[in-house]
Amino acid sequence: MMKRGYLFGVACVLGGGFCLSTAGILLRHVQEADGWQILFYRSVTFFITLSLILGARYRADTLRAFRAVGRRGVIVAVSLGLGSVCYIFALLNTTVANALFIIGASPLVTAAAGWLFLRERVTPLSILAMLVALIGIGLMFIDGIFTGRLFGNILAALVVLAFATMLVALRGSKDVDMLPATCLAGLVAASLAGIMAQSFSINSHDLIIALLLGSLQYAAGFMLITIATRYIQAAEVALFALSESILAPIWVWIGVGESPSALTLAGSAIILFAVSLHCLLSIRTERAASRILS
Repeated sequence: MMKRGYLFGVACVLGGGFCLSTAGILLRHVQEADGWQILFYRSVTFFITLSLILGARYRADTLRAFRAVGRRGVIVAVSLGLGSVCYIFALLNTTVANALFIIGASPLVTAAAGWLFLRERVTPLSILAMLVALIGIGLMFIDGIFTGRLFGNILAALVVLAFATMLVALRGSKDVDMLPATCLAGLVAASLAGIMAQSFSINSHDLIIALLLGSLQYAAGFMLITIATRYIQAAEVALFALSESILAPIWVWIGVGESPSALTLAGSAIILFAVSLHCLLSIRTERAASRILS
């Protein structure tokens, strides 16, 4: 019988994936605001939401919690902040399916980065999964060339690199709460958007969407996934977080009739298979290590 803590962790990561999956459909309902305006209000809302949560948790020690993240925290904030910028513009410049399934390959890229920079062990089957995923991503880039959406696919690939950089920076910081660094990522993205935006004046409809993107989609999504890591293994979090990539294209298909091409469907299936294989192998490895330690 499964432990309640495990089921709670799975529920959290699935809930986080659900929240994160709403970005595409929300962006498709923006009326007039451009990407920089939406990004600015989304990032400010995200920063304020997490600041309030951190303030409630740490109270008088809030500033100390921000200082404790150190240099690694700065890397986390900058990489996640820049990744957030690329994420929004990827969704605006390609189909949601293309963007989300390319981004869904993040666990494989992170494993490769861990092997390159931290000399972490990677199994032959995981290497095979990476190569298979590259085929799927290649199909999506070919689709991007044919449909004129190559720029959006490139931005989605940059999101993957930013996310992998963030996770590598988090290695070795398990004893430090990095939620303040995540919070600062909102400030990084908001600062860049503030410089690039030509105007901060948007209508109330678009402002509500931006606020939902910052609070419900971004802040709640990351908070739930962060909570999940306390109850289930990291590889299981990565596996169940694929719910974002699966749900997001469904929402835009139902909501605005955005259907993926045959190449996108083929690439998506290949990436989903490769990432799932990698995560399942990682779960088995983590459980074997846990049995040895216990």
